[in-house]
Amino acid sequence: MRIGVDVFGIASVAAGIMDLVWGEFEAAHQPIQALSDHIAGVTVLAYIAAIWLIAGGAAIMWRATARAGAAALAIIYFIFAAFLFPRFYTAPHFLGHHPGVYFGVLASVAQQLILVVAAFAVYASPYARSSSYSDSLSPLTAVIARCIFGLCSVFFGLAHITGMQGVAAMIPNWMPLGGIFWAILTGIAFVLAGLAIISGILGVLAARLLALMLLIFSAFVLVPMIFAYPHNHIAWGGNAYNLAAVGAAWILADWLATRGARNALRP
Repeated sequence: MRIGVDVFGIASVAAGIMDLVWGEFEAAHQPIQALSDHIAGVTVLAYIAAIWLIAGGAAIMWRATARAGAAALAIIYFIFAAFLFPRFYTAPHFLGHHPGVYFGVLASVAQQLILVVAAFAVYASPYARSSSYSDSLSPLTAVIARCIFGLCSVFFGLAHITGMQGVAAMIPNWMPLGGIFWAILTGIAFVLAGLAIISGILGVLAARLLALMLLIFSAFVLVPMIFAYPHNHIAWGGNAYNLAAVGAAWILADWLATRGARNALRP
């Protein structure tokens, strides 16, 4: 689990540093503006969240403090997910009632929930408990956590497919076959990965491939945005978030593999 935890922690620290530099929440992945355009002390809240991310991300990378760091990150990423809940009402009100709008909001919430699940998995894992024995999750809780992560991946895929025009616009022009093709292909890949994780059939492989696909997104789509918009907080924050998602998928893969190995050894 070490690689995934380190990537997850570094990305969280980077997101916090960027919030400190800009002195604000990153609008795409920390959308406090969805609650209201006029929140008292929002800058102070952004600095608190930034320090929280930095402290949690640094703590999760050290085994002695990994549980505390995982708990801190699970809480802050769940708060970011909660920021989005009003959009289930406001987004259809302004953009219309069609599947792409609803799946888009669901995918935005899911972006945060996969980080919550990953942090939760680290919190309960032997890695964070300085133990070589089983994690502290009951079988039912582990299944629920796995299904939440898988369902989030399904939502990502449905958001790609129902909002393919927006996704296609992000695809570099030099890539062959056109943006629509890649929007649909990645959407299908997300759905299949999610179903594999939920079902437990090739779930470890699906989680690793999901991490690889997200890493490719960073290389081909998100990193170039930093060079195109070097002063844009969202460009930098999007890279930090996606790197955290890569770490989350890797954590899930190792967590599933470890649980599967332990179950295979049981009489």
